[in-house]
Amino acid sequence: MKKLQIANAEVMSLALQQEIVRSEESRYDHRLHGVLLVSHGLSCYQVGTWLGQNPRTIQRWVTRFETRGFAGLREGEREGRPNRLNVTQREGVGRDLRHSPKAFGYTQNLWDGKLLSHHLAVTYRIDIGVRQCQRIFHQIGFRLRKPRPLIGKGDPDVQRAYKKTLPDRTRPHD
Repeated sequence: MKKLQIANAEVMSLALQQEIVRSEESRYDHRLHGVLLVSHGLSCYQVGTWLGQNPRTIQRWVTRFETRGFAGLREGEREGRPNRLNVTQREGVGRDLRHSPKAFGYTQNLWDGKLLSHHLAVTYRIDIGVRQCQRIFHQIGFRLRKPRPLIGKGDPDVQRAYKKTLPDRTRPHD
């Protein structure tokens, strides 16, 4: 039989690996193939090279298969870092965000990541970074609102005429 070759093998190899990662079922099948190759006597290093995986990953697949069977190769809940806010605290933050920052004695009119980080440290004694606070806004379903800037030394009447929120959108003509 004539040896087959795939055109652009490197590019196609990357495309195939991306396709495998796209669905839960294909990732499961990929793991099955890895365990099958090990069961045929190949080393984790050989299988890892062929499948484009780290040998340690292949070893984990085999271990999970040995301990939990086929279910060990299925996608499961992935452990991550535990939330810094418990459910009660998260609900409290949601309530706090529904009030103006001025209700808590802050000088700002709107909540932002920096202010929420400070508020969590003062109120809940939890130190969370600004970026994580921005994620909390998103998880709770809040959008950051920023005030529209006013042009310094601008004519207030002309500025009002250009605002998008006013029903009368007629603009003065020069």
